[in-house]
Amino acid sequence: MPISDIPILSMLRSRMQWGQARQEVLAENVANADTPNYRARDIAAPDFSRELSLVSSVGLERTDPNHIAGPAGGGDSPFSTDASGRYEIRPRGNSVSHEDEMMKVGSNQMDYEAVTSMYTHSLGLIRIAIDRS
Repeated sequence: MPISDIPILSMLRSRMQWGQARQEVLAENVANADTPNYRARDIAAPDFSRELSLVSSVGLERTDPNHIAGPAGGGDSPFSTDASGRYEIRPRGNSVSHEDEMMKVGSNQMDYEAVTSMYTHSLGLIRIAIDRS
């Protein structure tokens, strides 16, 4: 099996490619901030639900009554997502907000750095396994 076919590396590589594509879209939004009738765009995050379902049978086990119990739903978040799509539209019809775009750029950069760190760490673990065999 080639290293590129290892599922975790494939998912991390897909996530890095998504981060690069999102950075391009966000840069276009900022570049067109003064373009009349331009609508800010974003791209949807990749869906890894199929890959995650393969490992969903793994759960937390309480071996001591003093341990904190895991979430009941297997990862349900107590936070809701704002899907209202509200954007301030200026009189010229442009919906780009520099503040919102820069927040997205910063978030995207942090996500990308975290994924590249995990990718590098995973490759390091593979190198250790190969060296010991």
